Amino acid sequence: MANHKSALKRARQNVDRRMRNKSTKTRVRSVIKDFRAAAAQPSGQDLTADLNIAKSVIDKAAKKGCLHPNTAARKISRMSKLLNSIAKL
Repeated sequence: MANHKSALKRARQNVDRRMRNKSTKTRVRSVIKDFRAAAAQPSGQDLTADLNIAKSVIDKAAKKGCLHPNTAARKISRMSKLLNSIAKL
Protein backbone atom coordinates (compact mmCIF):
# COMPACT_ATOMS: atom_id res chain seq x y z
CA MET A 1 0.00 0.00 0.00
CA ALA A 2 1.10 3.57 -0.64
CA ASN A 3 2.77 5.52 2.12
CA HIS A 4 3.09 9.08 0.83
CA LYS A 5 0.18 11.47 0.82
CA SER A 6 0.31 11.92 -2.95
CA ALA A 7 0.53 8.16 -3.51
CA LEU A 8 -2.51 7.59 -1.30
CA LYS A 9 -4.47 10.13 -3.32
CA ARG A 10 -3.34 8.51 -6.55
CA ALA A 11 -4.53 5.12 -5.26
CA ARG A 12 -7.96 6.57 -4.43
CA GLN A 13 -8.21 8.17 -7.87
CA ASN A 14 -7.26 4.91 -9.54
CA VAL A 15 -10.09 3.09 -7.76
CA ASP A 16 -12.61 5.73 -8.82
CA ARG A 17 -11.42 5.70 -12.43
CA ARG A 18 -11.40 1.91 -12.59
CA MET A 19 -15.02 1.74 -11.42
CA ARG A 20 -16.07 4.47 -13.87
CA ASN A 21 -14.32 2.75 -16.78
CA LYS A 22 -15.75 -0.61 -15.77
CA SER A 23 -19.32 0.68 -15.86
CA THR A 24 -18.72 2.37 -19.22
CA LYS A 25 -17.22 -0.77 -20.76
CA THR A 26 -20.07 -2.86 -19.39
CA ARG A 27 -22.57 -0.48 -20.97
CA VAL A 28 -20.76 -0.72 -24.32
CA ARG A 29 -20.80 -4.52 -24.23
CA SER A 30 -24.51 -4.56 -23.30
CA VAL A 31 -25.49 -2.25 -26.12
CA ILE A 32 -23.53 -4.26 -28.67
CA LYS A 33 -25.08 -7.48 -27.38
CA ASP A 34 -28.58 -5.97 -27.58
CA PHE A 35 -27.98 -4.81 -31.15
CA ARG A 36 -26.70 -8.22 -32.25
CA ALA A 37 -29.63 -9.96 -30.56
CA ALA A 38 -32.08 -7.66 -32.34
CA ALA A 39 -30.28 -8.28 -35.64
CA ALA A 40 -30.55 -12.04 -35.14
CA GLN A 41 -34.32 -11.83 -34.75
CA PRO A 42 -36.21 -12.45 -38.00
CA SER A 43 -38.68 -9.66 -37.18
CA GLY A 44 -38.79 -6.62 -39.41
CA GLN A 45 -38.05 -4.08 -36.71
CA ASP A 46 -36.00 -1.01 -37.51
CA LEU A 47 -32.39 -1.63 -36.44
CA THR A 48 -31.13 1.83 -37.33
CA ALA A 49 -32.43 3.22 -34.03
CA ASP A 50 -30.59 0.50 -32.12
CA LEU A 51 -27.45 1.19 -34.15
CA ASN A 52 -27.64 4.92 -33.42
CA ILE A 53 -27.94 4.26 -29.69
CA ALA A 54 -24.96 1.91 -29.82
CA LYS A 55 -22.92 4.42 -31.82
CA SER A 56 -23.64 7.11 -29.27
CA VAL A 57 -22.62 4.95 -26.32
CA ILE A 58 -19.44 3.76 -28.04
CA ASP A 59 -18.43 7.27 -29.14
CA LYS A 60 -18.93 8.60 -25.61
CA ALA A 61 -16.76 5.82 -24.22
CA ALA A 62 -14.02 6.70 -26.72
CA LYS A 63 -14.34 10.40 -25.92
CA LYS A 64 -13.90 9.68 -22.22
CA GLY A 65 -10.78 7.66 -22.93
CA CYS A 66 -12.30 4.40 -21.79
CA LEU A 67 -11.96 2.90 -25.28
CA HIS A 68 -9.27 3.57 -27.85
CA PRO A 69 -10.69 5.56 -30.78
CA ASN A 70 -9.70 2.86 -33.27
CA THR A 71 -11.47 0.23 -31.17
CA ALA A 72 -14.61 2.35 -31.12
CA ALA A 73 -14.45 2.86 -34.88
CA ARG A 74 -13.95 -0.88 -35.44
CA LYS A 75 -16.96 -1.79 -33.30
CA ILE A 76 -19.19 0.76 -35.04
CA SER A 77 -17.97 -0.37 -38.45
CA ARG A 78 -18.74 -4.01 -37.73
CA MET A 79 -22.24 -3.19 -36.53
CA SER A 80 -22.90 -1.00 -39.59
CA LYS A 81 -21.64 -3.78 -41.82
CA LEU A 82 -24.04 -6.22 -40.13
CA LEU A 83 -26.95 -3.83 -40.57
CA ASN A 84 -26.14 -3.32 -44.24
CA SER A 85 -25.89 -7.05 -44.86
CA ILE A 86 -29.31 -7.56 -43.29
CA ALA A 87 -30.80 -4.70 -45.31
CA LYS A 88 -29.64 -6.28 -48.57
CA LEU A 89 -31.55 -9.49 -47.86
